[in-house]
Amino acid sequence: MALFSGPLPLIPPASRRGAEGQGAGPSVVALGGGHGLSASLSALRLLTQDLTAVVTVADDGGSSGRLRHELGVLPPGDLRMALAALCDDTDWGRTWRDVMQHRFASRPGVDGSLDDHAMGNLLIVTLWELLGDPVAGLQWAGALLGARGRVLPMASVPLTIEGDVLSEVDGSLRVTTISGQAKLAVAAESGNVSNVRLLPAAAPACQDALEAIELADWVVLGPGSWYTSVLPHLLLPELRDALCRTSARRCLTMNLSNDTKETQGMSAIDHLTVISRYAPDLTVDVVLVDPAVVADRAAFEKAVAGMGGRAVFGTVGVSTGKPVHDPLRLATSYNDMFGEN
Repeated sequence: MALFSGPLPLIPPASRRGAEGQGAGPSVVALGGGHGLSASLSALRLLTQDLTAVVTVADDGGSSGRLRHELGVLPPGDLRMALAALCDDTDWGRTWRDVMQHRFASRPGVDGSLDDHAMGNLLIVTLWELLGDPVAGLQWAGALLGARGRVLPMASVPLTIEGDVLSEVDGSLRVTTISGQAKLAVAAESGNVSNVRLLPAAAPACQDALEAIELADWVVLGPGSWYTSVLPHLLLPELRDALCRTSARRCLTMNLSNDTKETQGMSAIDHLTVISRYAPDLTVDVVLVDPAVVADRAAFEKAVAGMGGRAVFGTVGVSTGKPVHDPLRLATSYNDMFGEN
């Protein structure tokens, strides 16, 4: 098609849209997936014009899982959510954000093929099929939305995440292997999750993502589902090595709830232990945490120091008390962090 015969569209520089005299801000790479990554991106896009999202591609549920199974493509759902989070708070941005997030619903009594598909998923897959390049397709989608940053997949092929779940059955311990992000995300309801891994084990990382990490000023990992959105970036060998080697400063953003369907019974320190277990060579500069999720502040600070960094405590949740990050509060904490020498 002639439409795709020319050069890729360039996302308009944020300086043309933002307030006059604003600085470009640091170069930031945010890693994660789902609602957690959307939270960090919603905050970070307020602070910098140089923002890259590196997104998990192991989703196998819902609309993404169906498209992945039927068409053999990367699961687009988390990538769609990242693009939506980067939309400006303008009529244009809000409209395209709602378009990307819109889900089709068949009328009662009809089992439609589009039922529960997200419009943004279909748009992204269309661009991939026309262009034959996931990175280029996401760049076109970002240009259409006027996204304040770019979105990249963490790997160039779809991934499968699996883990072993230790549970007690009739007084005996049993280990069950759970395969797939959708199942693993709720696995802690039946036992303790351990020995998490990605398949294929040595899948190629997205080269653009590796380059972005190498050139970044800051790398922000988390918040998000700990085993299925945060940890996968450390399970992919090339990506883990890039995160360990980069000269960028590293920030780990903790969740607002320790007790989730993935992490029941785990403390905030246990979350740090998981990171160190799977990436023992990874050091962090800052761990950003809401004081509400830390039971023993001194012990938490000691655990963070063991990872080479310092704990920064800040109230970053919404005022309702729900375990949801507030973009402005999170942006304030990130801004303070970026401004420190």
